[in-house]
Amino acid sequence: MASTLAIVVSLLLLMFFAYRGVTVLLLAPLMAALAVLLSGDSGFLLPIYTSTFMSALSGYVLQFLPIFLLGALFGQLMADSGAAQAIAKWITHKLGHRHAIATIVMVCAVLTYGGVSLFVVAFAIYPIAKDLFRAAGIPKRLIPASIALGSFTFTMTALPGTPAIQNAIPIPYYGTNVFAAPGLGIIGALIMAFGGLWWLQSRARKAIAQGETYGDHGQDKFDASTPDSTEGEKPMPIFLALLPLILVIGVNALFTYGIFPDTNFGFMAERFPQLDPAKITGLWALIIALITAILVLIISRLGHWKNLRESINKGVFGFMLPLFNTASEVGYGAVIASLAGFAIIRDFVLNVAPGNPLISEAVAMTTLAGITGSSSGGLSIALQTLGPDYLAMAQQAGISPELLHRVAVMAAGGLDTLPHCGAIITLLSICKLNHHQSYGNIAMVTMAAPIVALITVITLGTIFGSF
Repeated sequence: MASTLAIVVSLLLLMFFAYRGVTVLLLAPLMAALAVLLSGDSGFLLPIYTSTFMSALSGYVLQFLPIFLLGALFGQLMADSGAAQAIAKWITHKLGHRHAIATIVMVCAVLTYGGVSLFVVAFAIYPIAKDLFRAAGIPKRLIPASIALGSFTFTMTALPGTPAIQNAIPIPYYGTNVFAAPGLGIIGALIMAFGGLWWLQSRARKAIAQGETYGDHGQDKFDASTPDSTEGEKPMPIFLALLPLILVIGVNALFTYGIFPDTNFGFMAERFPQLDPAKITGLWALIIALITAILVLIISRLGHWKNLRESINKGVFGFMLPLFNTASEVGYGAVIASLAGFAIIRDFVLNVAPGNPLISEAVAMTTLAGITGSSSGGLSIALQTLGPDYLAMAQQAGISPELLHRVAVMAAGGLDTLPHCGAIITLLSICKLNHHQSYGNIAMVTMAAPIVALITVITLGTIFGSF
């Protein structure tokens, strides 16, 4: 019982200090050490750190480093090439300020579904959103929720084929791919998108009816935005701007459904006897797709780069913090799982709905995502500690791994945006707003709508299976 209490205390402190802005790189090992000390295993503290924490951390880095690196590089190149701005301006021109909220949501959705990182999108789109909302007379406080709806929800967890890291994490645990349960994913995405849009549009109409306008935000003129590396040059053609995004999804699908299923990997067995192609080809397809898109983007803009070397370096350096933040949380989860008290928590979670492992899985994923303030961190911890259990339970219940995959990813996008979430804090900082002004609407579009979508997907998946 003391060990279980130690785990709960460390989790609560992890959430508290994360909200206070303490980096998880330091926080995760400290809270893991605290859990070990409080559980009475102080004599094993150092070997637990070097063998359990660091082994889990390094294993995660080994597995997912290419996805984080290529994703960060691709996002930076999309921003510096002018492609992200070209897409944003094209959609804005087509829809105009009369549909300001829908325009911003659509721009963010197109960019993130194509593989551009959430933070690059937020920096690039905020200046456009600011001008659109001012022209439409919509309160500025709705900008963060509009960006969050297009970036942090359906394109991150539900749409089939999305290259978001959250959608890649379950692959080695369940032997799936990023297109898992496509029909259910699309249904969930539609619920999130239209539910979130309905909420934001209704808030905007109510505010305007009460006489509220964009507001007086004198600091807007000092807002920093991502510099357009193509400023002063001919704008990037829209078909060239969209091509890399199409390639990320298209090449991924080609290898996932066309090339890899018809490939005999038997020749690898002698040199790599431990390799199971069924559990890794999903990651291989995503890596190939990102590399292809990056090369096409670089070649198509030759002669137009302001400083290609600087853009590449900035993108490559940018992947390290997100990767090691998540890997540290995975190390924390491995330490927690090694403690005696974890057996009580594990049994409780696994028995939340004994007849339906999908409900138990959803509760575990969204709870840990909420505690860590990170969908990727919570998902990684949950799969590291409970993934094999859920896979075994699903096989016994006749539930496909693809359905497990989609439910896990969508659940991780449920409570991940609690007030201490780093992405939310960063987004509000970019928009020069605070929690009091904007968090209520952010919570509605990033937690309420996704949870409704998750419940719908679990219900349909339970009745009809994966599709």
